[in-house]
Amino acid sequence: MLLFVSYHSCKLIHLALVGSLSRLDVFSSIGRALSMRVPSLLPIPAFILATLRPREPQTDLPLHSPLMNTGVCNGDIMILAGNSHPALAQLIADRLGVRLGACLVYQKTDRETMVEIQESVRSRTVYILQTGSKDVNNSIMELLVMAYACKTSSARNIIGVIPYLPYSKQSKMRKRGCIVSKLLAKMMCKAGLTHIITMDLHQKEIQGFFDCPVDNLRASPFLLNYIVEQIPDYRNSVIVAKDPASCKRATSYAERLRVGIAVIHGEAKTRFDDDYEDADEDGDDGRTSPPPLPARQQGRLHSSVSMSSFMERSEPGAEPGPVTAAAAAAAALRRGRPRLRSAASVCFGEVDPSRIMSVGVTGVPMQAAKEKPPISVVGDVGGRIAIMVDDMIDDVRSFVAAAEMLKERGAYKIYVMATHGLLSADAPRLIEESAIDEVVVTNTVPHDVQKIHCHKIKTVDVSILLSEAIRRLHNKESLSYLFRNITMED
Repeated sequence: MLLFVSYHSCKLIHLALVGSLSRLDVFSSIGRALSMRVPSLLPIPAFILATLRPREPQTDLPLHSPLMNTGVCNGDIMILAGNSHPALAQLIADRLGVRLGACLVYQKTDRETMVEIQESVRSRTVYILQTGSKDVNNSIMELLVMAYACKTSSARNIIGVIPYLPYSKQSKMRKRGCIVSKLLAKMMCKAGLTHIITMDLHQKEIQGFFDCPVDNLRASPFLLNYIVEQIPDYRNSVIVAKDPASCKRATSYAERLRVGIAVIHGEAKTRFDDDYEDADEDGDDGRTSPPPLPARQQGRLHSSVSMSSFMERSEPGAEPGPVTAAAAAAAALRRGRPRLRSAASVCFGEVDPSRIMSVGVTGVPMQAAKEKPPISVVGDVGGRIAIMVDDMIDDVRSFVAAAEMLKERGAYKIYVMATHGLLSADAPRLIEESAIDEVVVTNTVPHDVQKIHCHKIKTVDVSILLSEAIRRLHNKESLSYLFRNITMED
């Protein structure tokens, strides 16, 4: 009997191991076998059965968390990523609980961009994540080709998630130039993008260049949170604007942190700066100001002046002759009588020449060149932590020069904070050798290589903001929660 029970138990345990039976079924079968062979034996106690019941799954997220995934994986969403920032795309997909769509983006031997979407996108909402990187033109071309491929494959909605919008600096008209950001916006809409999610545009007016809705998210809450948590003595800090153009952003940070503000004034602009308006250095380019009048118009002007001279009377005793309109008006005023105006001049609104003032300039006056004032700091930074804020860090030479000035004025620690850390050229080396103690940027742009060469660069993750914007947009929820207490200066 015992041998039978042992053989039966081993067989049941083997079935449990291979997955055919559960633990509860195994013990129940053994108990029934023992009850049949040995009636005096009792079945399995209740407390043992209670321990064998499956436990409820536990989760670390609260049931009503505002950033909790609430059914975004409903089968009609797809996230595609280009080659600009695959790490950020993977972070967003993990937070949403979806996988990245199968998409192959590569370049042929002749440098043409090829896109192969290896899944069906018909009647699905496609989110294409592509940001500005070092190879900016290829990144833009990848985005356009991917969007047009989804459009021709009958995707329902094509939403571009572009944390850093390229060419956002070129949003103003320059001499013999164009507004490149408007051209890029038209190209994106023509390619098939129906919505844009971006972050901290260089100029907020760029949203008007698009023919589709644009959500311009803000990274300032993340940077403010870093200041509060990672800078112990932030109450003794001062927010610094490295130029007068950054005063609004610096004021917004200072008001939220309840600290002071300082402005670096007098920094000389070079032709490599964004706000530099280059003067016309072409000299005489064949144009004259004002342009000469043709001979026919000059004859008409002379005849009209001659006729007006006969209509006006000169002073008594003066020899008759042709006089100018200004001289006739002056003579009429000296006589104490107002100059009579013809009916034609009254009807056509001619201006009395006596009311026109001349400044002694023949032609269009030349604009005076700007003087380069000495660099100075407006505000007290002595013995304080100086925190410079901006929307992007590309060429760090201006930040390095500002840090040296702040160090001379007594600032004992200097931070630089920005949303987009482009860090072009030899920026890591300049930062490492400068008086800057720490550079804090977000991961909207990949800069892993720069962090290897400079230990002062710190990164703040903003993937949770982008993923929450995607979740709310996909579930047709309001995005106003992400813009609470956000002003135009942020």
